[in-house]
Amino acid sequence: MSAQTLPRPRPVSGSASGPVSAVTRWSRRAAGALAFAALIELLSRTGVVDPEVLPPATEIVARAAALLFDPAFGGHALTSLLAWAIGLCLAAVLAVPLGLLLGSVPVIDAATRSVVEFLRPIPSVALIPLVALVIGTGLQHRITLVLYASLWPILYNTMYGLRGVDPVAKESLRAYGFGPLAVLLRVSLPSSAPFIATGVRLAAGVALILTVSTEIVAGRGEGIGVFIFFAGIAVPARMIDILAGVFWVGLFGVLVNALLVAAERRAFRWHHAQYGERP
Repeated sequence: MSAQTLPRPRPVSGSASGPVSAVTRWSRRAAGALAFAALIELLSRTGVVDPEVLPPATEIVARAAALLFDPAFGGHALTSLLAWAIGLCLAAVLAVPLGLLLGSVPVIDAATRSVVEFLRPIPSVALIPLVALVIGTGLQHRITLVLYASLWPILYNTMYGLRGVDPVAKESLRAYGFGPLAVLLRVSLPSSAPFIATGVRLAAGVALILTVSTEIVAGRGEGIGVFIFFAGIAVPARMIDILAGVFWVGLFGVLVNALLVAAERRAFRWHHAQYGERP
């Protein structure tokens, strides 16, 4: 077979007929969630697992729906969301310029690399007692830890995005007399924006984990983690309240991720067209 008659490569897609539609993706995810809930219901109703330890899924969802109209739980939820949002926003404000600086100036990157590599692996949960001693407990305690944990995904994705910028585009701008700052703002930043957005999306999940974890460890004040903590130390433990609180945390995480993914697709259509749609 000659080169002229070779078949053209077909784009990779989720099915033989083309890319997987949004409806199909969400249908599959919903089916998986329903199957998991059905498994929990079956294990609890048949006594394979003690219903006191793992209540049926229908009762967990019913309790979660009741909490939605509970003013006390609403206060806990608002406190957690406030700490999550402030910490995540501060992380983005700090990490993006820092990532642009480290990714654009090799000398600064080399000088700070040892410090960054030392701080990055430290678990944020391990810093809870230290931060509490330094700045006290409360909202500022949670915001600080969320900021620290969320900083790294955004920072490294920003630096990674800068490495993928087309050097020809940068050299073309320099040839027309544009300085380093103009090249950064006109070429490097727009090209790395999809990677920065991905970093923010990853950091949003990390921030949510740290918010609830800090509240559980602190065991005081308000927050969904505090609600879960007190339900766990009750005698007997209120497992249905614990799982209902976990349900809302998980649902919030799913919704935030879906909204950020939708925003990425809308803002960076060219990026997804180049690298392909997510399955």
